[in-house]
Amino acid sequence: MEKILVSACLLGVRCRYDGRSVPCEALLQRLGELEAVPVCPEILGGLPTPRTPAERQDGRVVAKDGRDVTAQYRRGAGETLRLARLFGCRYALLKERSPSCGCGAIYDGSFTGTLTGGDGTAAELLCANGVQVFGETRLEELLARLNG
Repeated sequence: MEKILVSACLLGVRCRYDGRSVPCEALLQRLGELEAVPVCPEILGGLPTPRTPAERQDGRVVAKDGRDVTAQYRRGAGETLRLARLFGCRYALLKERSPSCGCGAIYDGSFTGTLTGGDGTAAELLCANGVQVFGETRLEELLARLNG
C-alpha cells in the first residue's frame, strides 16, 4: 500500500494555529485505501499549538502580530520533505490555503481572508522535490492516481 503524507489536522489532530483540527470526513472514510503518514510542518518547525496565525508575504511568512516566522516554516518544510523521503512518499494530501500546506491558493498576507495564487512553504518544497501535492478537495483525484 502506498504511503501518503497527510496534514495531521485533516486526520483530526488538534494542531492548527487555533488549537483545533479540521477532520476531512471523506479522507477518514477512505483511510483503508492508503497508508497515511501524518505531518504538521508548523509543529515540525518548532511552533507551538495554539500559535498566532501567519500568512505568506513577499517570500516570507509573517505572523499576524508582525513576527517573522519564516525560519520555523522553512525548518518545518525541510522536516516534512525528510519524512517524505524516509517513508518513500510520492504524494501528499495537505490542508488547502495554509501558509505551510496550501497548494495553488494561499491567503495573501493581509489577514483579511483574501486568497491569492501560490503555495505554502512545505507544499512548495515538496513539489520542487518531486512529491505531488493535492489539497483535501482533490482527494478523489489522488485516489484515482493511486488506483490507476
